[in-house]
Amino acid sequence: MKYLFFVFYLSFLIYPSQAVTTKMFKVLDTCARYRLGETDANEALEKLKLKLTNSSANEPKDLVRKYCSVFTPNEKIEF
Repeated sequence: MKYLFFVFYLSFLIYPSQAVTTKMFKVLDTCARYRLGETDANEALEKLKLKLTNSSANEPKDLVRKYCSVFTPNEKIEF
């Protein structure tokens, strides 16, 4: 009986860590696709769920570049 409770509680601890990994993968995937030119800045903003303060032409690119630069392990990569 104790074993059953242990497995039950352990399953609740594993699920949030898996959800974080999945969300992180989606962010890194979106940033990589933007960097490779597969998606444009507006599409990347939509996938990353970011909001613009102004509708300037350069602002979507700058916002995606700044956001994605946080998630890259290598600081020499330019977006």
